[in-house]
Amino acid sequence: MNISKIIKRYKYFLIFLFVLILVSIYNNEFGVYAFKNIKSSLIQMLSVLPPVMILLGLMDEWIPREYFMKYMGDGSKILGILLSFIFAFFAAGPMYAGFPFAAVLLKKGVKFSNIIIFLNAWCVTKFSTLLFEIGALGYKFTLYRLIINIPGIIVMGYIIDLLVNKKPHKI
Repeated sequence: MNISKIIKRYKYFLIFLFVLILVSIYNNEFGVYAFKNIKSSLIQMLSVLPPVMILLGLMDEWIPREYFMKYMGDGSKILGILLSFIFAFFAAGPMYAGFPFAAVLLKKGVKFSNIIIFLNAWCVTKFSTLLFEIGALGYKFTLYRLIINIPGIIVMGYIIDLLVNKKPHKI
């Protein structure tokens, strides 16, 4: 691979690295703090993504495309929505771990609105998050928030599906 392709591919990373170096020169204490945060985030990401990728690879090989199309595809209706919420409810890890899973769902023929519902539900209805929220804010607040958020997630999924499917796109 030649150097121009590498620079083109990683241009944003290189720009931000250059800016961070300039900031470090100007304010060394802030630069060291920023690099420590980057290191911490990188370690966290490297501890989460490999198991996720292994599980996704196994799911991709073991579960046939036809199952996903049948239960979460274009004709899935309420079952596809329900399965999207169930997958998200039992998900573990930060939001960036959900994107590779969404890519596999897209590859398997899952309806786009169900993928959007899954990604939004990952943020809002994850079991571990709900337990923390109930402990910190109380069950009433959590219940009211879910009553408001769940219909919003479904509506948002279908609106985005309509907007995306109007335009031709390549996957």
